[in-house]
Amino acid sequence: MNARTSLPALDPDQLPPGTWKIVSVAAVGSFMAQLDATIVNVSLPDLVATLHAPFSLIQWVVSGYLLALALTLPLNGWLVSRLGGRAVYLWCFGAFTLTSGLCALAWSAPSLIVFRLLQGMAGGLLAPMAQMTVARVAGRQMPRVASAMTAPVLLAPLLGPVVAGAILSVASWRWIFLLNVPVGLAAFALAVLFLPDDRHDERFRPLDLTGLGFLAPALVSFLYGMDHVARPYGQATLGASLVLFVLYVRSARRKGDDALIDLRLLRAPAFSVSAIIMFLTNGVSFAGQMLLPIWLIHACGVSPERTGLFMAPLGLGMMCVYPLIGRLSDRFDARDLTGCGALISLVGTVILVVLAYSGLNVALLSVALLLRGGGGGAVGIPAMSAGYASIARDDIPMATTALNIMQRIGGPTLTTVCATFLGWRLATTGPSHIPSEAFAEAFGVLALFHGVLLLTTRFINHPENSREPRQPST
Repeated sequence: MNARTSLPALDPDQLPPGTWKIVSVAAVGSFMAQLDATIVNVSLPDLVATLHAPFSLIQWVVSGYLLALALTLPLNGWLVSRLGGRAVYLWCFGAFTLTSGLCALAWSAPSLIVFRLLQGMAGGLLAPMAQMTVARVAGRQMPRVASAMTAPVLLAPLLGPVVAGAILSVASWRWIFLLNVPVGLAAFALAVLFLPDDRHDERFRPLDLTGLGFLAPALVSFLYGMDHVARPYGQATLGASLVLFVLYVRSARRKGDDALIDLRLLRAPAFSVSAIIMFLTNGVSFAGQMLLPIWLIHACGVSPERTGLFMAPLGLGMMCVYPLIGRLSDRFDARDLTGCGALISLVGTVILVVLAYSGLNVALLSVALLLRGGGGGAVGIPAMSAGYASIARDDIPMATTALNIMQRIGGPTLTTVCATFLGWRLATTGPSHIPSEAFAEAFGVLALFHGVLLLTTRFINHPENSREPRQPST
């Protein structure tokens, strides 16, 4: 398939046999989880009509998935040490397929929400498990391998709305969930065939019940509080989450590597910087995807159908860059590559600020979204690889959990900040100045976060991504 990728590398970087089979299995799992999320978003209006429930209740079909993800992510390291990566991955595939079928059989909005919570607990671990599996087998070739794995996954956000629209035009929303059943069964069979048994490689970690009791509700309350930060009970929930985080930190420092997440991983500067970059990268991506449709529909008068087409260059930019990450990582170190990507995405966001002031220009909008997509695509994988390279192989499951928690809370955090700011500016700005002031300033806040991301990439120190260590040395 890709002969250049499978050619023998220099000794430290040679891929083990069967690597690409494992990568294909990991890609299927990530693709399923991502496709399911995008399909469900499109089906929300249909769910409101058919289940006879208000939108305030139906939106928990999506929000519940996120909350379940926040609860299960901290268990990743313990589950892998207890059962092995292969067993956990198989359980995730099986449970995701089963709960997808249950979602299709839901008889009411509350039952669908419950089944989505269960689906989130299973499918939410597919992405971090895929990431961990690839990191273990790829070693220093993580950028090249991860880019090859991620390329098909990027199709999910583009295919999700199209597939959902096609299904809803000829059948009910239940077939959206039934679609996962045959795909999940096939993916389960591939995982059984290709994933190696790694139980003997794992060091058993006892379950940190105290840490789980602090961290899980801290994550849930943080996400809930950020969604309702404008209200007193949301602010109180945020305060409670901060207290719980402090209590967890105190508990984790006492337990060391027996903690749910070993905080000593953060002592590696490359890993801590990588975690911050993952938080910011996911945050600016989700915040931009929230602001753009609102601006196009409410400020520019674009129809929802055309809005989806106008946003296509965002995914196209990512798809163009991801296959090149491996080669680029061979030529440039992680700091330069991520810095260049962050700068390009910042330029794209600044163009959005200009467009919000001056008015919609489709050609310029396409350029801006291509820059945002391509630039953002050049940041995540090299930064993640730099973080993995700074820790021991035995710590990869724990590191995967930490990176995914940072990544997952980055999206709702920065999205809420931008949404709250936009709502405040819309309430204080005259209607005639909405496009030129409120939305432009909201994009300006987004650009500010991009600037922080660019600054953070300057602290990456990962010489393993350059060619210098491969040269003869002492």
